[in-house]
Amino acid sequence: MTAIRDIETIVAGGLCAGCGLCESIAGRDRVEMGITSAGQIRPHVKQAPGAEALERILAVCPGIAVTGPDPAQAGPAGVMHEVWGPIRTLQLGWSADAGQRFRSAAGGAMTELGAYLLQTGQVDAVVHVRASETEPMLTDALVSRTVEEVRSGAQSRYGPAAPLRHVMELIGQGLRLAVLAKPCDIAAMRNLQRTDPRAEAQVRFLVTLFCGGVPTVHTARRIAAYQGVQEDELRVFRWRGNGWPGPTHIETKDGRSLDMTYDDVWYRTDVPWTYDIQFRCKICPDAIGELADVACPDGWVMENGRPIHREADGMNVLVARTERGEKLVAEAVAAGALQVAPFTLEELDAMHGDHRPRKTEWPSRVKALEEEGEPTPRYDRLRARAMTALLGPEGASEALEGARRRVREGAHREPLR
Repeated sequence: MTAIRDIETIVAGGLCAGCGLCESIAGRDRVEMGITSAGQIRPHVKQAPGAEALERILAVCPGIAVTGPDPAQAGPAGVMHEVWGPIRTLQLGWSADAGQRFRSAAGGAMTELGAYLLQTGQVDAVVHVRASETEPMLTDALVSRTVEEVRSGAQSRYGPAAPLRHVMELIGQGLRLAVLAKPCDIAAMRNLQRTDPRAEAQVRFLVTLFCGGVPTVHTARRIAAYQGVQEDELRVFRWRGNGWPGPTHIETKDGRSLDMTYDDVWYRTDVPWTYDIQFRCKICPDAIGELADVACPDGWVMENGRPIHREADGMNVLVARTERGEKLVAEAVAAGALQVAPFTLEELDAMHGDHRPRKTEWPSRVKALEEEGEPTPRYDRLRARAMTALLGPEGASEALEGARRRVREGAHREPLR
């Protein structure tokens, strides 16, 4: 197995999640996140980080290591589920503000939690992302200090983003933070908290979603081109929102407006794009945010036991995973910021069953990397044996051979620029 001793090995080996924490630690003069020719956001090493900075980067990078949750955090009244992880409380939820609920990608729960934390003075700033105002297909890291700023980032971003690129600067300023980001970004923050007492004290809340994987920016470009729009003509590229799930919406500088439904974008087979997610997502051990305080996936409309994508009033599932997260959700409901409805584990299993394959296949895929002598991440306390047992011998063999074939073909490799 190739040893991981530098940032370039992480990127070239297809392990980078694109979180931006390495830039935050090393400083932008040495490491800067940018879009590569492969269409993902990656660190560009302009000048080698010092030995101490590199050691810190290697200690926190979620491309190298992810440590799962403490099973005890589910509490005596909760559940440590073998697939869904720690669950203290489980319910449907949505923003009590009807306008915010409509604008948001789902029910607006993540946004509302961030706004509530600022309103109540529990944090000084919220770290999250928002569509770039200058390049609408791209996504900017945002640090919000007002409710209005938090709400401006409410809609989905299906593409590269590096939300953690400002974190160390904010911690250095003594700010109390909430981080609203993807599960791999949350894993990076937990790694940081284990290695930096300031992060443990100042990063108060971690809120996430269920992630389907990060596609390249090429996907957005192909969708726009399919509608006859080039990148330099764009004024707005909105993946979801203004309804639920909401259309993929394009506006041009000359006043054209174009929409595609969720099913048209992600389920049609006669379009010139695919969900071209990065390799790191294909070996992800935690796309459901087990390490967050609260996870807020879509609360899809169900029909005949399956999720459908007919337009409706937006809803999230609220999965409180820690005592802090449970308290946050309860406070937000009591304050009237969120509204909730009952929800069960059985409903979660039916609604988000598409997460089971990745959850059960990751040990076999990681094993393929190791057996092929490639750089391999360490995933601890994420129930690898249980996942393989759930998958079964035949499924595990198929996942192993499929990953081994992709590795031998070099499909996991990425360019550095």
